[in-house]
Amino acid sequence: MKLLAIDTSSETCSAALLIDTCIEQRLEHAPRRHGELILPMMQDLLEQAGLAVTDLDAMAFGCGPGSFTGVRIATAVIQGAAFGAEVPVVPVSTLAAMAQGHYRRTGEKRLLVALDARMDEVYWGCFEIDPSGLAESCCDERVCLPETVAAPPGAGWFGVGPGWSAYRTALTERLGAVVAGTDAEAICEARDIATLAAAAYAAGQQIPADQAMPVYLRDRVTRT
Repeated sequence: MKLLAIDTSSETCSAALLIDTCIEQRLEHAPRRHGELILPMMQDLLEQAGLAVTDLDAMAFGCGPGSFTGVRIATAVIQGAAFGAEVPVVPVSTLAAMAQGHYRRTGEKRLLVALDARMDEVYWGCFEIDPSGLAESCCDERVCLPETVAAPPGAGWFGVGPGWSAYRTALTERLGAVVAGTDAEAICEARDIATLAAAAYAAGQQIPADQAMPVYLRDRVTRT
């Protein structure tokens, strides 16, 4: 399996190359420089591995939610590269990738991911790690007021993502004792997108490059 994944959904820009069970990543905190950095990162990974884009089985990207501009950049880059090479694409939720990354770092298996969606709202997703070690959604991802979020039944949930810093009081008051702790510094990384994308590809969930679309969650932004 050879898969190249990228993420530009936040202030961090990253690309990762998965070859079978090995993952190599390039990552940089680079606000407003994603368009400048992402292609060289991709090329560097491929050159180091001695591969061309046409050698890949698939490409993957963080399809959102996140920065509207950043998500559009990743979508456009993947569409262009994959279409030209006739390689299929696997879109991956940035919320799921953040849950996957937190599990990779800490072993926590019940994860509530919150991103600051501005306009006093959060992007919200709930995930549990399945027996194969992959983040599986257990609620519909949505954009909502932090005062209206909900966690699935049970305790021992862990809060992940910068939304827990921006709206800590509202989220804590809303969820109370079901949250065992938080990591507001967590970021989305391409290596976790690659992990989830490889599993999705194995399950036949890839799509043609021209069908790759960003996910904004906020309807009025999608319409414009």
